[in-house]
Amino acid sequence: MQYTHDTNQASEYAIAAMARIKKEKLAPSPEIYELWYVYYSGQSPEMTRALDVLVANKQKITNERCKELHQRFLSEARDEDMVRRAGDQINTTLKSVSGAVKDVKSATTEYSTKLGGVSGQIQGVDDPAKLKNILQTVMNDTQNMISQNQKLEEQLDKSSLVMEELQRDLENVRKEALTDGLTGLSNRKAFDAEIKRIAAAAAESGDVFSLLMVDIDHFKSFNDNFGHQIGDQVLRLVARTLTDGVKGRDVAARYGGEEFAIILPDTPLQAAVTVGDALRKAVASKDVINRGTGEKLSRITMSVGAAEFNKGEDIRELIERADAALYTAKHNGRNQVAAAPTPGKKKKKEA
Repeated sequence: MQYTHDTNQASEYAIAAMARIKKEKLAPSPEIYELWYVYYSGQSPEMTRALDVLVANKQKITNERCKELHQRFLSEARDEDMVRRAGDQINTTLKSVSGAVKDVKSATTEYSTKLGGVSGQIQGVDDPAKLKNILQTVMNDTQNMISQNQKLEEQLDKSSLVMEELQRDLENVRKEALTDGLTGLSNRKAFDAEIKRIAAAAAESGDVFSLLMVDIDHFKSFNDNFGHQIGDQVLRLVARTLTDGVKGRDVAARYGGEEFAIILPDTPLQAAVTVGDALRKAVASKDVINRGTGEKLSRITMSVGAAEFNKGEDIRELIERADAALYTAKHNGRNQVAAAPTPGKKKKKEA
């Protein structure tokens, strides 16, 4: 994100940011400072709204919350800046290489012309001194040509290193842009891209896939009772459980808040229900422990909605059906899995 404030404005926003950090008893880290600086400068309306919602709902502002908001709203802007800078660096590198190639091409043309002239000069020369001078000139021109080639090789080596470093940086940016900062799962952007890709492939091949929507039961009450740091610990615990419980091409993502989504390629509805139930049981078996005191606080449960992709349906419809099944599971008592009927498919009769 670019900051163009004059000295007075910057000082005003900086003072407000530090005062808020002190008031909320936050760590004055660079990320948290930038978050509040941007908040008071109004440069990110989306981020401002997110913080205002937390305040309006009387949610505690924690270091983890601030870092999560920074990652969600400000790191994307920084990623865009980095990509632009990388593009500028690539253009500069290409221009530099292009200039070196032109220099060598010009030197090669000149060298060829001189060699052609030398051939005519040598013929009929009887004087050893003159012949020596001609050969010395050829040797000098050859050395110059070698020097030009060495410069090009050095430039190419340098450019290769620059491009490799840029490639690593851009790959890191890409990964960070698709990863949820708090849980380490795929984020909503990555989920949206992946489910579109899988749906398109399934629509073309006729393969089946299913979607699980997962929500932690009574998460707000848990936060209110034990605090947001423990709440964040719960989110990470669930994320690890989901990661351990899915395999191969399955995709686990943080959909938003305490809601998660899991894409299960090559998985029909009944198999998806089985996976969802296994994950539900795995989470219910774990104790939440206060890391500061070692005290066992509570166990958590989650509700799961499952839906199978119906060829030709819009992705939004699939998500809505899985969400509807999730709310059915919650309505029926929570800590269970509910399956959404697949349009056009008859429900199998139970034996």
